[in-house]
Amino acid sequence: MTDETRTDIGTPTPEELRDQIEHTRDELGQTIEALAAKTDVKAQVKAQAAEKAAVVREQVRAKAGRAARLVQDKTPGPVRDKAGQAALAAGAALVVFLLVRRIRRRR
Repeated sequence: MTDETRTDIGTPTPEELRDQIEHTRDELGQTIEALAAKTDVKAQVKAQAAEKAAVVREQVRAKAGRAARLVQDKTPGPVRDKAGQAALAAGAALVVFLLVRRIRRRR
C-alpha cells in the first residue's frame, strides 16, 4: 500500500486531508469576513445616518416647497419681490461665508 491509497478502515489519504483543510480554511475566511462586517459599527452607523439624512432632507424639501407656495399665494407682489431679493442676498452671503471658511481650513 502507498500513502496515496485509502486503507481498509476508511482513513482519508493525505491528498483528501489537504483538500479538506483547504475547504475549511476557505469557510473560516468567509466566516471571519462576515463577522468583521457585523462588528464594523462605524460603517453601520454611517450607513444608517446617510439613510436617515436622505429621508429628512426629502421631508424638509417637501415642507419648504409647500410653505413657499403658501407664502407666495398670500403675499402681495411688491413684498414678494423684496423677500426674493433678501433671500438671494442671504444665499450669496452664505456661499461667501462657506468659501472663506473652507479656504481658512486649508491653511
